[in-house]
Amino acid sequence: MRLLANLINLFDQTIYYSEIGVENGIIAFINQLGPERPAAPYALPGFIDAHVHIESSMLTPAQFARLVVVHGTVSTVSDPHEIGNVLGVAGVQYMIEDGKRVPFKFCFGAPSCVPATIFETAGATISSDEVHQLLAMEEIGYLAEMMNFPGVLHQDPEVMRKIQWAKTLNKPIDGHAPGLRGQDARQYAAAGISTDHECFTYDEAFEKIQLGMHILIREGSAAKNFEALIPLIDQFPNNIMFCSDDKHPDSLAHGHINELVKRALWQGYDLFNVLRAACLNPALHYRLAVGLLRVGDPADFILIDNCQKINILATYIDGQLVAENGQTYIEDLRSPVVNQFDCLPCQVASLALKAPATTATINVIEALDGQLITNALQLPARIEEGVIVTDIPRDILKIVVVNRYKTAPVQIGFITNFGLKHGAIASSVAHDSHNIIAVGCDDAHLAQAINLVITAKGGVSAVASAQVHEILPLPIAGLMSDSDGYVVAQQYTTIDAFVKNNLGSKLLAPFMTLSFMGLLVIPSLKMSDLGLFDGQNFSFCAVVEKN
Repeated sequence: MRLLANLINLFDQTIYYSEIGVENGIIAFINQLGPERPAAPYALPGFIDAHVHIESSMLTPAQFARLVVVHGTVSTVSDPHEIGNVLGVAGVQYMIEDGKRVPFKFCFGAPSCVPATIFETAGATISSDEVHQLLAMEEIGYLAEMMNFPGVLHQDPEVMRKIQWAKTLNKPIDGHAPGLRGQDARQYAAAGISTDHECFTYDEAFEKIQLGMHILIREGSAAKNFEALIPLIDQFPNNIMFCSDDKHPDSLAHGHINELVKRALWQGYDLFNVLRAACLNPALHYRLAVGLLRVGDPADFILIDNCQKINILATYIDGQLVAENGQTYIEDLRSPVVNQFDCLPCQVASLALKAPATTATINVIEALDGQLITNALQLPARIEEGVIVTDIPRDILKIVVVNRYKTAPVQIGFITNFGLKHGAIASSVAHDSHNIIAVGCDDAHLAQAINLVITAKGGVSAVASAQVHEILPLPIAGLMSDSDGYVVAQQYTTIDAFVKNNLGSKLLAPFMTLSFMGLLVIPSLKMSDLGLFDGQNFSFCAVVEKN
């Protein structure tokens, strides 16, 4: 194959009109023909998502690839700890094997925190010995995000063994340290942890770059730090990467890393610095087998219309045309169903919370739109007939977690900022242990939403009444669909609109926000299947305060 295009050389930061030759999937030659010709297409290395949980797209790796190649993505640095928390090492191997079926370059990590904490019930444990076995595999490129930063700071032996195995095998170590500053940040970085995608502020990211870390600018469906961190890209072009982390199928169908590239260029940041973050830095840091448009490299590249609009004309992986003009050429493959789901239907009576007195103060989670962090509020409870109930006018709703791996007591708490006016929503996607989490306006609708998920053995549901409801089944580990990714994207669009239009939520991504209300490693208040959790002090706290 030979094509003519303006080649964007990210190494010497030049653009020139060229003839590019591809033979047997490799860049065989590049003939420089003259100066840039604006009327011709532009060729550049493909985009790389530097940190993503593919399971959060609700798609299998094979289906995920079908969608993202349309947006110019050729590779991902993928942490499979979601399915790892459900199925252990077997789940990680499932992701690897499914990804091998399509022409796409997945780099999977060895999950470092399964379970994420000791304060929740997961479906599996991945020990340091199993992490060693995974890291020894050719398909495993790095130690995935070390969320247990207290374990690093206190030199927990099991945590340090996992880190040491990565160092011994010369594989990068990903970080996860929201808000960590000062001496704690220095100690965390000194342990060998090289990245962080959880920075809240410019100052936090700046400090971590000074410690030698790479900072990932993240724009997922719920968690976003682009505006806070993008000024760093022209200051520290070698230390910045782009990632999505967690992106639902509807937004994935719309765009991927290309959207961050467009946005950064629109704001006036340097073209080569932006493309370095999107293409070059992840490939170099993780030593990916991804071509960077040099002679002898794999022919992994994209064609765009120009350097302003960045519209993707075509995507090539190993010289194969995998997408063109908005159409994917990757085959629509079905994947086998694997799962672990064993709980009885939820009874309405199990969702009642008795009040200790005629008045009470409750600890309430305040969800924040576009953020994984939450605030902790103390508010007066609404009590009816000796039971603490939701207070819809004040937007204080009930949040519950049901253990999906075994029969256990339902855990009950309260949350604000979801904005539901009636009904309930539920999900078996609940980071990181993936028990069933639900928010609702009354116990009957909560039970109905939860039972829709239980009957499907995984999924997201929304209930307006006994007759009016929606369910998107996720039979693969309770996390992913076994259907065409574009169909799943449309199904998700439908249920997302149902929650906003029929139930009244004003959140940008209500199901993504719901899924993170169980993520205990992000402060402040969260819910586990064992109770209400204080992420600041890393301990459980009471739902009802003692008077």
